[in-house]
Amino acid sequence: TLSTGGCIFCSEGGSGEYAESQNLSIRQQLLSGRSQSKNKYQGIHYIAYFQAFTNTYTTPERLSDMLSEAMAPSWIRAVALGTRPDCLGPEILAVLSQANKIKPVFVEMGLQTCHDRTASFLNRAYPTKTFTKAAKELSSLGLRVSAHTIAGLPGENLDAQLATIDYLNQLPISGIKISMLNILKNTALATYYEKHPFPVYSMDEYVNVLICCLERLRKDIVVERITGDGPRSLLIAPKWIGHKKLVLNTIRKEMKRRNTWQGRLSEQGE
Repeated sequence: TLSTGGCIFCSEGGSGEYAESQNLSIRQQLLSGRSQSKNKYQGIHYIAYFQAFTNTYTTPERLSDMLSEAMAPSWIRAVALGTRPDCLGPEILAVLSQANKIKPVFVEMGLQTCHDRTASFLNRAYPTKTFTKAAKELSSLGLRVSAHTIAGLPGENLDAQLATIDYLNQLPISGIKISMLNILKNTALATYYEKHPFPVYSMDEYVNVLICCLERLRKDIVVERITGDGPRSLLIAPKWIGHKKLVLNTIRKEMKRRNTWQGRLSEQGE
């Protein structure tokens, strides 16, 4: 009813290229994911993550069934759902609230930017005030809220990105995921980029912007992601984003060099 095609940077997989097959039951997906993660994760407890697409864009009954199946294994300690803030009607909120009494439910919403002009370009198809309303409603029900943001959006400078951080600082959110804009093949953004090339951050530029945002970010907000990488087979730019360990190590070294930390400027009231 609002738009078609999704956000212009999203691939056909709805940002879920690494997800399990939807042809499997939820339990089978969880078992498969657990098996794969054992190569790099030594823990015994997991979060069931409904990542791709809009996971509350369904009936309350189906959502309740999905959550129940995901919560059933004893080794699942919480459930995270990616969704849009305009797909959280009263009946859906009631289902989430009820499930949250059984095991913690985390709700992730793609804000990307607080600037409606940029959001319109991205085809986000909802005004920022909708995110504000949803975040407050979710929090009032005891649900943990995370926001996704993107650095390097066309037309946004550092001040614009800091304004998004300032906006989130005023909301009852518990987590944030920050990533660099990825230009992927077979997306509307790729078509636009080919016709209207725009500057893309170098790794050093991204690291600087990220650290400036972290310094400004409220210190109680959990930073759940500071970089993101799409499949190399689809990645057009920036190519450096595929070297995740290098990016993470560069961020750590630069924060140490600057002797800075998350919330440094918010602590000082600057």
